[in-house]
Amino acid sequence: MTVLIVDDDPLVSTSLKTIVEADEEISVCGTGGSAADAARLYEQLVPDILLMDIRMGKQTGLDAGREVISRHHDARVLFLTTFADDDYIIEALRIGAKGYLLKQNFESIVPALKAVYAGQTVFGEDIVAKIPSYFGHVPPDFSAYGLTEKESGLLALIAEGLSNKEIASRVFLSEGTVRNSISAILEKLHLRGRTQLAVFYYKCGYGR
Repeated sequence: MTVLIVDDDPLVSTSLKTIVEADEEISVCGTGGSAADAARLYEQLVPDILLMDIRMGKQTGLDAGREVISRHHDARVLFLTTFADDDYIIEALRIGAKGYLLKQNFESIVPALKAVYAGQTVFGEDIVAKIPSYFGHVPPDFSAYGLTEKESGLLALIAEGLSNKEIASRVFLSEGTVRNSISAILEKLHLRGRTQLAVFYYKCGYGR
C-alpha cells in the first residue's frame, strides 16, 4: 500500500511517515506541504491513499480533496486533523472522503489506513458520535443516566448487535478498552448483559 502524506508542518509529516512506515505493509511514496502539493503529487504518484491535513493556509485540504476526487472518483482520501469541527466533517462527508481522524489518536492511523485500503470508510471515535445528527437523525441523549457522549455512542453500537471486536474495529479502540467501557456502562445503568443494554437503548432512548 502506498500513501501520500500532505501536511503544512514538516515535523508532522516526518512523524506521520515514521508512524506509517513502521508497518511493513505500508510505504510513503511522497510528502507535501500544501493543498497545491496534494493535487500535483496525487497526479504524479497516484497513491493508494492520500493522508492529508485540513488547515493548510488559504487553500485547505478539503479544497485539494475535492479537486482530487473530482478527477479520480475512486480516490481514497483520509483527512487527519486536530480539529473536530462540524463544518469540516460535513464537508469531508459531502466530497466523498474515506475518513476523518483526529491527529491525537495517532494509534488509530495505521488501522484506519488499512481499513480504507480494504474499502471501508472510517471515522474516529469522537467523530462517530457526531455523524447521525448531520443526516437529520438525532441519537438518544443518555446524559441524564450519567453516560458520556462516547458511552452513548458505544451503547448505540451494542444495540445494533455488534460484538466487542466489531465495535473495536468500528471506532478504532482495543477490544479491552471496549470491554471496560461496556462494563462501566452496565454499572452506571445497573444492568446485566448486552440484551438488557439493547432493550434500555430502544425503550429509554426512543421510547420516552
